[in-house]
Amino acid sequence: MLVIALGLPRDPLALDTGARLRPPSLQHPFGTDGLGRDVLARVAHGALDTLLLALLISAAALLTGVLLGLLPRLSGPLVDTVVALPPVLVALLVTAVVGGGPATPALAVGTVAWAPLAAHTSALLRQERAALHITATRGLGADSWYLLRHELLPAVLPSVTRHALLRLPGIALALASLTFLGLGAQPPTPEWGLLLAENQPYAERAPLGRPRPRPRPSPLLGALAVTAAGGIRVPRRKRRTAVEVYRQQPRTKQGAGAG
Repeated sequence: MLVIALGLPRDPLALDTGARLRPPSLQHPFGTDGLGRDVLARVAHGALDTLLLALLISAAALLTGVLLGLLPRLSGPLVDTVVALPPVLVALLVTAVVGGGPATPALAVGTVAWAPLAAHTSALLRQERAALHITATRGLGADSWYLLRHELLPAVLPSVTRHALLRLPGIALALASLTFLGLGAQPPTPEWGLLLAENQPYAERAPLGRPRPRPRPSPLLGALAVTAAGGIRVPRRKRRTAVEVYRQQPRTKQGAGAG
């Protein structure tokens, strides 16, 4: 949020060919790209556009998934088919049908984003319909519409909504990935995937992209920590069986018990 707030007032399309590939400074906190444009401004505007589009797709997928999840017999085979389709393949199909453009990633991701939510909705509805309070309410004369509005949807919607919010970063990443492959927005649009594609040739030429010998103990320490954690054995108290307990009892008690 801080990056977006600092970058939105800047112009992401302003060119300055005399300041190409500049390192971070007070004037350009994230440096400049190959055309002298401010990277902070482009990252901020790209983040706003990508996240808003991902939020809209998530809302549409939530609505579609809940509606189709209410009809599991109709949506079940369709869900199984859509889940198996990767967004890249769908994007290629959409490009072949309607052509490329800024809407291609949104159509491709939106086509497959609703399927997991529909499957989740169907599973929760199946679980709720088997609950005892639903059976009791139905036995008291409640119709299907009353059960749906007052019992089923209030129990299902919170979990499915959280599921949709958890899928929001994945949707944003899918949008950026498709644009990185050239299936979405075109230059000079400040979009995350397009930013990576544009600046990839300058990664080694930029001042911060030049390789420098730097100590990096973090990956090594992380690997050692995981290895050590896997080798730790917590001592557990051995449980004695009934035969062992009987054998360890004093002989006098055994004789008294026999008498």
